[in-house]
Amino acid sequence: MSTTPHSRTVVSCALLVVALGAGAAACGADGNPLADTPYDAADQISFNGPTEAGQKADPDKPLEVTADGSDGRITDVTAVDTTGRFVSGELSADGTHWHSTSPLAANAHYTLRVSTEDDDGAPGRKVITVDTSKPEIKKRLNVTFGPQAGTYGVGQPITADLDQPVKDKAQRTLVERALKVDSVPAAQGSWYWVNDKQLHYRPRDYWPAHAQIQVHSTLENIRISDRLWGGAAKPLKITTGDRIVAVTDAAAHTMSVYKNDQMIKQVPVTTGKPGFDTRNGVKVILAKQSVVRMKSSTVGIAQGSSDSYDLLVHWATRVTWSGEYVHAAPWSVGSQGIANVSHGCTGMSNENAQWFFNAVHEGDLVQVINSGGQQMEPFNNGFGDWNLPWGKWLQGSAVNSSGQDSQPQADRARLSPQDL
Repeated sequence: MSTTPHSRTVVSCALLVVALGAGAAACGADGNPLADTPYDAADQISFNGPTEAGQKADPDKPLEVTADGSDGRITDVTAVDTTGRFVSGELSADGTHWHSTSPLAANAHYTLRVSTEDDDGAPGRKVITVDTSKPEIKKRLNVTFGPQAGTYGVGQPITADLDQPVKDKAQRTLVERALKVDSVPAAQGSWYWVNDKQLHYRPRDYWPAHAQIQVHSTLENIRISDRLWGGAAKPLKITTGDRIVAVTDAAAHTMSVYKNDQMIKQVPVTTGKPGFDTRNGVKVILAKQSVVRMKSSTVGIAQGSSDSYDLLVHWATRVTWSGEYVHAAPWSVGSQGIANVSHGCTGMSNENAQWFFNAVHEGDLVQVINSGGQQMEPFNNGFGDWNLPWGKWLQGSAVNSSGQDSQPQADRARLSPQDL
């Protein structure tokens, strides 16, 4: 590259800084190449996109920017479409080549901002725009996020329901990377493929109290397979309330309710008797019903047997889809705090059940310890997501499945009274 008056200024400034020390500012901004107005780098780089007006790029092919190594190098490339979706890319170590590494959307308009520098360190800039073509789309993969917008407890998972099955690992990776979850305060989290059409997202630990959580998809018009392209998805915003955790000790026959890690109430309870033992583990509150009819036939108890029942139950807080509740049980007050006599639910007095009903919300947490029952299922019977250690949770991700559990199970977010 030929020497220019500007480049001679750069050299003299560099020598003067060495002579005067790091604190010297003799050259000022005019001698700093980074302070110069970037020159037009059009002659330094080439682009693999369309060269004629009206032509469109194939979204199945990566974008590429190449620099003439003898006349400078690429220092940075950003590529973003009009919806704000950024394209990931990789820059070679010598700065001569950049290419996109994430899929491009079809029928999109991209702006590439290419930064360069010449042999003397002077900055260059080139802005490139490119449109991608609109291919024939056979099917669209639509995503529905849950729960509905609102305020929930810190245990509430995010769900993503797909209207088409996705089985291939590479396709799952593409889909999962496009499902974005952001929270303030920030919380490390990951998706888990429950099945071919549903994913759950949870943090490593419970959500922070009073967090703002935003969920959206960047999958629209992204090619997933030859016949399947990403569809639109309605974004979701939820918030969390206080950190409410109710710990039921089936052996001690008590429930201790914690708010932001401080116990606010302890009440006597009864849980499942032998043969109907309450499930151990962490459960997320699914719904609240001031009155619900409970029939033993819905849980497989034959009508007319000694264990059959048909009752109107008050202040019922649901924790599984199979029929486990925290509810008022005035008929067992004499056993509450002393013995376990229920068919699997956690029973308490009318007064305590009403207090609990008013104190908790969907997404708050109920943990049962020291029961003879089985462990709460992770999926398909409510939200048992928190019963999977973090390492096993990551194994359900197409993106993070190589992650290892760095904490033993006893140190996980599941709580015992000693932890609070």
